[in-house]
Amino acid sequence: MKFRRLGRSGLVVSEIAYGNFLTHGSQVDEETAIACVRAALDVGVTTFDTADAYAGGRAETVLGRALAGERREGLEIFTKVYFPTGRGANDRGLSRKHIITSVERSLRRLRTDHIDLYQAHRFDHHTPLRETMKAFADVVRSGKALYIGVSEWTADQIRAAHVHARELGVPLVANQPEYSALWRVIEAEVLPVCRELGMGQVVWSPIAQGVLTGKYAPGGVAPHGSRASDHTGGGALNIQGYLRDDVLERVRLLRPLAREAGLTMAQLAVAWVLRNRDVAAAIVGASRPDQLIENAAASGVTLDSGLVARMDAVLAPVATVHLDRRP
Repeated sequence: MKFRRLGRSGLVVSEIAYGNFLTHGSQVDEETAIACVRAALDVGVTTFDTADAYAGGRAETVLGRALAGERREGLEIFTKVYFPTGRGANDRGLSRKHIITSVERSLRRLRTDHIDLYQAHRFDHHTPLRETMKAFADVVRSGKALYIGVSEWTADQIRAAHVHARELGVPLVANQPEYSALWRVIEAEVLPVCRELGMGQVVWSPIAQGVLTGKYAPGGVAPHGSRASDHTGGGALNIQGYLRDDVLERVRLLRPLAREAGLTMAQLAVAWVLRNRDVAAAIVGASRPDQLIENAAASGVTLDSGLVARMDAVLAPVATVHLDRRP
């Protein structure tokens, strides 16, 4: 396992981060979830990402149990706040009340006294940004979180938050966006702004919800147990945008490139993301330990520039580069 510094902060993270969206507390049983975490630790993963809203808090709880007994100094535990965690009017968003309440609950579920990176899961249009950033700064000063970041914020939102963070003396160090060879939206504006401000990228869905593994055939039925067949935890809904025949046909054309590189399709997809030096870590999920082991093998892989160019050319007709210009 290789490691990278998170932006211009002093925090070092594993190139492969283990994420438990749609798995822990939902798609897989706890025994399997713990086995996946053990597999991650065995291959050198030290960075683990979750959120308080995943599976109604159960994802944090399962992760906390799975990591119990591990040397805390050797782990980087990330979680997020924003989405509803209850029925009350204040059980959502980025108000001071919700942030302070949520961080305490996350700490209990994760069985830790601090969170390494506490992230705003989305931008809150109903709460003054100064209030949000002041609450995050206070969480850091209290020692309950060491660093703060954001997830799926626009370049303008990130720049505005940076002003407050700088004034408060608690800088933003990370952004967690979706990023893959099929979803390149952040390249135009978000990456340049984050680079300027010293923020690293901890990207999610590097294999495009599993589509870049090549397991979905054009016109075919989703394999049993795949994300596309999960109609209970939201997996099927999230992947629908990629399950078009034109996308799947293009993905099939990547098979010779993966063979040429000596990689599986999943490894090729993760290595493509990690070739970008703005990316500190790629978050991978797993419903079986072998999936985690396979994906983690992409750490340290150097892709030939010519192969990357051919891969980009294959996917260009179906890759989303700008939100206002979907293929």
